[in-house]
Amino acid sequence: MPRIIFLPNERYCPDGMVIDAQPGITILDAAQAQGIDIEHACEKSCACTTCHVWVREGGASLEGASECEDDMLDKAWGLDPDSRLSCQAVVGDEDLVVEIPKYTINLASEGH
Repeated sequence: MPRIIFLPNERYCPDGMVIDAQPGITILDAAQAQGIDIEHACEKSCACTTCHVWVREGGASLEGASECEDDMLDKAWGLDPDSRLSCQAVVGDEDLVVEIPKYTINLASEGH
């Protein structure tokens, strides 16, 4: 079973976390199942960028981003080559190292 290593994030997992994830589940769903409540304003429909993450290691094992995901990622805060929407990135057979950005572009976030 692949593991997802979440790097420390002040808001979501201050000490970081290592979780087991079933292949075929999204990064977001795996995180939520373990209490890492990554923001997702569009209810996982690929219509915003609030669940944007950086897949620092293991990204090659993920299916490629869809055109819709690529279009949304263009609007993400802190876009870089490792960027994915966690609601769309499906876990494969390899371990992943994931970093959650400090900011999103969600101006109506309930947490602020």
